[in-house]
Amino acid sequence: MSSFENMRGNLIYENALSCAGDLREFTLEGKALASFPHGRLQLENAESAQLGQKANYVLWCKKAFPADMLLEIDFCPLREPGLAMLFFSASGRDGRDLFDPSLSPRTGEYVQYHHGDINAFHLSFFRRKEKDERSFHTCNLRKSYGFHLVAQGADPIPDADDADGLYTLALLKQGRDIRFAINGLEVLYFHDDGVQYGPLLQGGCIGLRQLAPMVGEYANLRVYDLKEPDAFQR
Repeated sequence: MSSFENMRGNLIYENALSCAGDLREFTLEGKALASFPHGRLQLENAESAQLGQKANYVLWCKKAFPADMLLEIDFCPLREPGLAMLFFSASGRDGRDLFDPSLSPRTGEYVQYHHGDINAFHLSFFRRKEKDERSFHTCNLRKSYGFHLVAQGADPIPDADDADGLYTLALLKQGRDIRFAINGLEVLYFHDDGVQYGPLLQGGCIGLRQLAPMVGEYANLRVYDLKEPDAFQR
């Protein structure tokens, strides 16, 4: 259940992510294995984790979403170590489309996404890569261009061995404010002044990123516009 249900407007995008045909509006940067053994999208690296950043990837939905939206998606970690991340409000710099051919090629290496030709928010919601990330779990929100850590909150999702079914991620973005919840528990908030970390980011694409050798499952992607555009207050 989302903690932001009262903000739901019209359902503007829905994707069960239950079979290969559901990825027809998606594009992959880097190399990954996408399968559906449980009727849900399962992602894992196709390259050896020993290649470091070259083994990582991003799966983009090619649809552009509005600046103000409520996004919900179900997630379950299956294998660690690794990291799972959601990109949103992603677009090319200088007003270009995210997939404009004039942008530099992207192949999944992280520097291409925070110091490349795009602007985006990066929400790492499941972090089990480094030793400190495995012992103290946090969700991190970064803003690019740049590598700005703008908000951090506790990660309530258990480790893969203890995960029990799907966990609902809910992201609410309205104007200058971003809120993030897991299974109805709000864990992160950011108010963007549009100055300290660069101009406000508007609409754009969403993407899923994982760091090898993590395996995760995703289902039931929903995006809503907002029912009360002037009612969001903190």
